[in-house]
Amino acid sequence: MTTYDAGDDRTRLPVSATLAWWATAWLRGHVVTDLLLDALAGDDRLHRLADGATLPVVLGGWRAAGATEVGLALPVEGDPLGLGGPPSLNTLALELGEAVVCSRAGAALVPEVSTETVTWHELPAERRQLPDVGEADRDLRGQLIAAADGLAALDVARWRPEAADLFLDRRRPAPAAPPGVPARCVDLAGRALTAVAIADLALDDDGGAVSASEAQARQAVLLPLERAARRALVAACSPEVWPPA
Repeated sequence: MTTYDAGDDRTRLPVSATLAWWATAWLRGHVVTDLLLDALAGDDRLHRLADGATLPVVLGGWRAAGATEVGLALPVEGDPLGLGGPPSLNTLALELGEAVVCSRAGAALVPEVSTETVTWHELPAERRQLPDVGEADRDLRGQLIAAADGLAALDVARWRPEAADLFLDRRRPAPAAPPGVPARCVDLAGRALTAVAIADLALDDDGGAVSASEAQARQAVLLPLERAARRALVAACSPEVWPPA
């Protein structure tokens, strides 16, 4: 997953999450094409299709197939979250860390992100299973509490003060969302991004660990938080499981 820099922008969604929200809004007629493209251009990268097509053309084909929504996948090794196959999609999405899946069209887009460009690869997609929004929300809340207690016991403020600051930050703005995204999902995405930042900061190179056992203790606290954050973000950015309006 292409995460944001917590020191610069705590509300930047992975590029596939941005496309999932805005492409769904476009497919449902809530935004025009220019707004969709402007939202993607907010990362200052050139977006293009690997086969030379354009995003509006690809999404137009999905709309013609009856699609009204697309959703997010954030797979990691051992946890193909948001994917249902086939192997060609799972392999590339696992390598690149994220994907946008359109179940109705049986297709997906996987982004290859570089400094200046995002190259989207279109592949076939099969049906997938997703976490429930309510379940993912409860799991994230529980893991945040557990991680706060665990990191306090490990004295996170000493070896990663930035991570401790994120736990204390009460001014976190929600990520920008297009019309049609439920407020609950916007809030959940914001909390998931903060949790990802905490895990990334606290797990970064284990430079503050004084022993292998402390490093293992840190991972035991943070890996469940990272998993809960990914599940929450996938649920928040997958309209298939959004609560009824």
